[in-house]
Amino acid sequence: MATTIDREELKAKLDGNKDLVIVEALPARHYEEAHLPGALNMPHDQVDELAPTLLPDKAREIVVYCSNRACQNSPQASKRLEALGYQNVYDYEEGKQDWIGAGLPTESGTGAVA
Repeated sequence: MATTIDREELKAKLDGNKDLVIVEALPARHYEEAHLPGALNMPHDQVDELAPTLLPDKAREIVVYCSNRACQNSPQASKRLEALGYQNVYDYEEGKQDWIGAGLPTESGTGAVA
């Protein structure tokens, strides 16, 4: 099971220029509306297909998120990543609603969609 990470921990990693990848596990239309800065879009049902290309380094830190704690996309995606051999997977359970609710910045548009 992926380790959970909260907003403060994630923000500290981002502020410290920590070499991590942020992945939104929601469908593209939600990603395009707003996503965490620098996040990649990898819907939870496309992990097997997209992970080898988007996340070639299985040792790199990866933070997966979706809408909120009730949304099961990020837990499903993070479990699948671990099953595929990714070693440092975190689930930001509170997700995008928590991030936006705290007044933190987001990006919109297609960004880094596969």
